[in-house]
Amino acid sequence: MKKMILTAVAMFVATATFAQPKVYFTKEITPQSLVKIYKVLGKEASGRVAVKISTGEGGNKHYLRPTFIRNLVEEVNGTVVECCTAYGGTRQDPKKHWETIHKHGFDSIFAVDLMDEFGQIRIPVKDQKHLKFNIVGEHVANYDFMINLAHFKGHAMGGFGGVLKNASIGVASTAGKAYIHSAGKTDDAQLAWTPEFLAAGPTQDAFLESMAAAAQSVHNYFSGNVIYINVMNNMSVDCDCDGTPAKPELQDMGIMASLDPVALDQACLDKVMNYKGKPGDDNKPLIQRINRQHGAYITDYAEKIGLGSKTYTLINID
Repeated sequence: MKKMILTAVAMFVATATFAQPKVYFTKEITPQSLVKIYKVLGKEASGRVAVKISTGEGGNKHYLRPTFIRNLVEEVNGTVVECCTAYGGTRQDPKKHWETIHKHGFDSIFAVDLMDEFGQIRIPVKDQKHLKFNIVGEHVANYDFMINLAHFKGHAMGGFGGVLKNASIGVASTAGKAYIHSAGKTDDAQLAWTPEFLAAGPTQDAFLESMAAAAQSVHNYFSGNVIYINVMNNMSVDCDCDGTPAKPELQDMGIMASLDPVALDQACLDKVMNYKGKPGDDNKPLIQRINRQHGAYITDYAEKIGLGSKTYTLINID
């Protein structure tokens, strides 16, 4: 009887381990390794493929460069997609955003689609604790598959930015960004940033929960036809949306990819948190930024609503 119980436990553990989502990792950060890690995922990007990136705020030097992502975009015959921001700057309106896209060299290499240039649509949200719907660029309907290609780094409001932020804030229109940041209280971008509104606005956790719900809505909209990639380089405490970001104090780590966005962001968080820093290669500033904003909570909530798993199997492909 005891042997049967032990065997059953062993089988359960083996099954649970087998069921964990896989996160793939390479230390090499090159155009070739980006294609390699996409291919090991084993899920072909087919049909009309959107490659969601951040084109970077004017003045920022840390965004993923066109020459770096070129091989992957060409491999999948993809279109680089973006949406306008909600905080002013060089990307809030389509005219300025196109100027930034051109200055940063994206439209000279790729087909680029500013998805909310001509309008927006509402898509369903499964978790309606804060959001009743998600407001995204209308051109999202033109695609069958999305490659969520994110630059993993810090963020002033979210603590960090990875694939969950890229799927939520990144795919949302200007109004959608305001709606997520306000945890469903307003879609008015001008109102959302007034001192009075911010003072009476949502809690930080409500904002993070809204991002998780919005990320899930995009994943579900594509019926799971999404792959997720985080590039861990130029890891400033500030986002690519900042025109004057702080200098990165943590050295580049590599590229991670998964079919599970929660597992992927969690794996990147774990790598940063568990890293043994040294002079000239310090993870403390990024950890402090993440902790200050309770940033890691987004993976807790995303797992809770069923978007993915914080438990994963890490596979080094080097």
